Amino acid sequence: MMDASGAYGGGKAGAPFDPFTFVQRPQVILRGVCLLFAIIVFSCISSNGWLYDETEKQEVCLFNRDASACHYGEGVALLAFLASCGFLAGEYLFEQMSSVKTRKHYVLLDLGYSGFWSFLYFISFCYLANQWSSAPVPPESVGTGSIQAAISFSFFSVITWAGCAWFAYQRFKQGADSAFAPTYDADPSNLSGAAYTSYPGPDTDTGYQEAPFSGNQQRGGNIDYQAPAY
Repeated sequence: MMDASGAYGGGKAGAPFDPFTFVQRPQVILRGVCLLFAIIVFSCISSNGWLYDETEKQEVCLFNRDASACHYGEGVALLAFLASCGFLAGEYLFEQMSSVKTRKHYVLLDLGYSGFWSFLYFISFCYLANQWSSAPVPPESVGTGSIQAAISFSFFSVITWAGCAWFAYQRFKQGADSAFAPTYDADPSNLSGAAYTSYPGPDTDTGYQEAPFSGNQQRGGNIDYQAPAY
């Protein structure tokens, strides 16, 4: 298992938890804002987005009587609320992840989900705004403020979820860069290339002594040979 100390923008695994540092992290703050916006959008549509029609004897959606618009807005906001809670828990556990691969999977999940949910919120904003612009004014303008708030905070959620995707991308980029970083520092003194000691040349005094009996052989060359006497 690889060491995850400092991987993907997180601290060293196993470090003591500091709640003040945790709540000051940009990812945590932005997740909290996403959570708050999801509550506002869901509450506004579920509580004041429906009006009981005496003629039809049932509740109708104030978004131009399009029940799909109300359900879509509520569904996106509800899933955004649950996902925000999950990612907040993931941010708490992120520092405790000792595996680099686990951190990478979490960051990729954050990046993909946040980008996709920003897109869904954009569709929700366009859908709700279009239906509201074509809808008749409710009797006594009941629910008008809540409907406008749901549309506005749907647009704000596009920005906050896109911001979460941006932070996740920065984390992934940081982790990818650190994966290819060298793990040692090169010694500048070795870069110049030290000259190797060559073998001694022919003129180099090796210090060897003269071979034994070489002098005798040379002196022996001047001694005359005498035949033995019988």
